[in-house]
Amino acid sequence: MKALRTMIFTLAAAALCAGLSHAASAQADPPDRVARLNFMEGTVSYLPSGGGDNDWVGAIVNRPLTTGDKLWADTDGRSELHIGSTAIRMDHNTGVSFLNLDDATAQIRLSDGVITIKVRSIPQGDSYEIDTPNLAFSIQQPGFYDIETHPDNNVTIVTVHEGAGEVTGGGRSWQVISDQQAVFTGSDALDYDLKDADAQPTTDFDRWALTRDAREDHVIASDHNVSPDMTGYEDLDANGHWEDVPDYGRVWVPSNVAADWAPYRYGHWVWVAPWGWTWVEDEPWGFAPFHYGRWAFYGSAWVWVPGPIVVRPVYAPALVAWVGGGGGFGISVGIGAGVGWFPLGPREVFVPAYHVSERYVTNVNISNTVVNRTTVVNVYNNRVSNVTYVNRNATTVVSHDTFVNARPVARNVVSVQARDLAAAPVTRNVEAAPERASVYGAGAHNAPHPSAQIMSRPVVAKQTPPEQPNHFAQRPAQQTPFDRPPQSRPNAAPNSGIQQQDRANANAGREQGTQQQTYHPDVKQAPPVRPATQKEQQDVQAKQKTWENAHPRPAPKSKGHGN
Repeated sequence: MKALRTMIFTLAAAALCAGLSHAASAQADPPDRVARLNFMEGTVSYLPSGGGDNDWVGAIVNRPLTTGDKLWADTDGRSELHIGSTAIRMDHNTGVSFLNLDDATAQIRLSDGVITIKVRSIPQGDSYEIDTPNLAFSIQQPGFYDIETHPDNNVTIVTVHEGAGEVTGGGRSWQVISDQQAVFTGSDALDYDLKDADAQPTTDFDRWALTRDAREDHVIASDHNVSPDMTGYEDLDANGHWEDVPDYGRVWVPSNVAADWAPYRYGHWVWVAPWGWTWVEDEPWGFAPFHYGRWAFYGSAWVWVPGPIVVRPVYAPALVAWVGGGGGFGISVGIGAGVGWFPLGPREVFVPAYHVSERYVTNVNISNTVVNRTTVVNVYNNRVSNVTYVNRNATTVVSHDTFVNARPVARNVVSVQARDLAAAPVTRNVEAAPERASVYGAGAHNAPHPSAQIMSRPVVAKQTPPEQPNHFAQRPAQQTPFDRPPQSRPNAAPNSGIQQQDRANANAGREQGTQQQTYHPDVKQAPPVRPATQKEQQDVQAKQKTWENAHPRPAPKSKGHGN
């Protein structure tokens, strides 16, 4: 069965890669990846893209993070994020935000504090850039990196334990390689000192990060069952087991779940642009199985069926089908229109409610389940009707109020007669306009947060980040929070039903269309790198020599007499 999955992947990968370019995709489709907040200790706060300075809320594990989102680890806080197999860890009193997170670029703003980054792989064309108040650091190789900034003193410390990277700032650039620690001072012009990284004292944060990293190093089984570029895969082995089942092949079975547990029931809904309604699962392991793959009920348990191996799967906000139609359906328990959904099963087609191209719909399906392109396109263009969904009997229904206010679903499930559920239509979209609580989620309000000076402090950027959504207070009153104007859909059928649903979704929550207001992040573009003067070259060589003397390399092995 695993060989079958690999063979199918070969065909799927060809369709996935044919004719694709990041530039074309970026114009019409959302990114194919996000970051995940997967672990935290102490007080960690979150500000969604476009939120105001006083809108911070308590961070929630499994919240997807994307361009414009901000995180703050307070005096007692630490946190860990993942982008695929890359781990980003924050120490106390550290603030980060994503200047850009798309298919190829992870551009992180470090306004204050310390982060470590463990990069396990860098696919061709991908880049990682960390921007601080006085420099930009570009990671060039897989490895283990520390970046520490003290903006009040115009100091940034870059430590490369393994790997290599480039520092850019003040019209200069420097290479920093394994076992080097470079301390940069200044703003418009930079000076630096080069030290032996191995000789530096180990901090509590270093030990914490190494412990977290060792945990991931022991993840073995999942590496053979899913792509390592699947965000959240690292939590599967410790919270379930893998087995082979007929029809589906290799599946993952969660451990220690409630008797009435079902996928997409223990968690809450939030609104994350540009995807829209997004599921946040309660279980600490609950990321990968809810944004990739499909679910099936086998024997007496739910099993998660991952997609093809050796491909970076396309992230989806929630792989569900909606029940009840655009306006919901009447539930005779005094709450009016409810919202219902169920998990998609293997080989069932996911059609996004957000604005995408036909190519995106193909990719988000063939990278997450075994299905051919023809089936995807036919469903997308409404050429298939009367689909029999295997998980429809696992429909979950809540009130509209529970849904839009990010309230816990499991505690607010509404009982609906089976005949009413059977009569309700299955749709691709839920026409529920997001409210403020939809965007901020279930975190505690008035959470500790950094000063406005820290989070608005300009940073030096080598790459120009995209525009970002503006604050609520500066948006038109009738504009849905974080909504984006409809985008062209290449190759779509001219009068397809999905386009009609797109138009309805774009108008949900507003009486008339308005353009998204955006702003440029407060960055300072790094000036062009000029050639180093002779004196500067001599200075670099002298510092490199001093480092080499303090960090002797092992003697080469003898090749024997006569060699």
